[in-house]
Amino acid sequence: MSPRVSRAALLAAALTAAASCGRADSAPPAGPLPPAVLVPAVTTDQVADDADDPAIWVHPTDPSRSLILGTNKVAAPAGAVVVFGLDGRTRQTIAGLDRPNNIDVEYGVVVGGRTIDVAVVTERLQHRLRVFEIEPAGRLVEHAQVPVLAGEAGERGEPMGVALYTRPSDRALFAIVAPKTGGATNYLAQYRLADDGRGRLAGTVVRRFGNFNDQARDAEGDIGEIEAVVVDDELGHVYYADEFHGIRKWHADPDHPDAGRELAVFGTSGYVADREGLAIYATGPGTGYLVSTDQIEGGSVLKFYAREGASGSADERAPLFEVRTPADATDGLDVTSRPLPGFPDGIAVMMNSGPRNFLVFNWADLRP
Repeated sequence: MSPRVSRAALLAAALTAAASCGRADSAPPAGPLPPAVLVPAVTTDQVADDADDPAIWVHPTDPSRSLILGTNKVAAPAGAVVVFGLDGRTRQTIAGLDRPNNIDVEYGVVVGGRTIDVAVVTERLQHRLRVFEIEPAGRLVEHAQVPVLAGEAGERGEPMGVALYTRPSDRALFAIVAPKTGGATNYLAQYRLADDGRGRLAGTVVRRFGNFNDQARDAEGDIGEIEAVVVDDELGHVYYADEFHGIRKWHADPDHPDAGRELAVFGTSGYVADREGLAIYATGPGTGYLVSTDQIEGGSVLKFYAREGASGSADERAPLFEVRTPADATDGLDVTSRPLPGFPDGIAVMMNSGPRNFLVFNWADLRP
């Protein structure tokens, strides 16, 4: 048995034992797990200029017709949302976006008396969100344009990261937006997306929140930024990557009594490069993984944290394991645990910078 298999088996045993004691989030055995290089199950077509961020949409009745949505992050007219099938082939290109950056998907949005699935994209140079309805046939059609970051000058007014949150109690929809630059506090903006009375979503800002280490610099002296944002709808938490510092956790509900308090900062060490893409993989009610990307040129590493926390605290995190991938300098990441054809445990999709495409991995290949 190879060393990686042996240590992976030890980790699995440790997690099983911890689960029997009510702690399914135990740390791995002593010593770092050796990185594993994976082979992607699918490689998508290239985008024309600059692949950036993916999102996965699972078809409501026919998983084989599910989609991978990606952005081509350049100025108009070439900026685009590119839609791929699960085979990686391009299904649709929506051009004319002015530097689209990140993209996220939400299901079951009620607007205009209809229930629809939506994809929301940050359009940096137009200071707005572009909202697309995802038709059951698998085609995206424009639904609305939502101005954001009004009154902010320069890059503080350019939306970059975005994560959607549906509040379980009332199905209210929110978009959490990260601008290109911001201050040490109130970096993020949160918008309520609701029917404007004409069957379209419109945005109303409900809060500014989020700390940022504006003193951290890279080797060239450049300041970091916040791009990767993800929300755990079920548990009500938003995580975002302060790229040179750590991963930060807040309540996603702007009306929560502790909405103004940061809950945790973790992942402050052990990264070779920037902290980038974040995603939630659910294994059951409240359990699973928070997946984080270490943006390494030529071989980004995925770090897996217990979704439910560690050491008896929902706010403590330590990496359970990590996996080296062949994805180059990954910014964007998305995962799903929903079964798809050929992928009974779901998939992970990673931006692959140099080749300008996205790599799709079988989730079963990522497990220790």
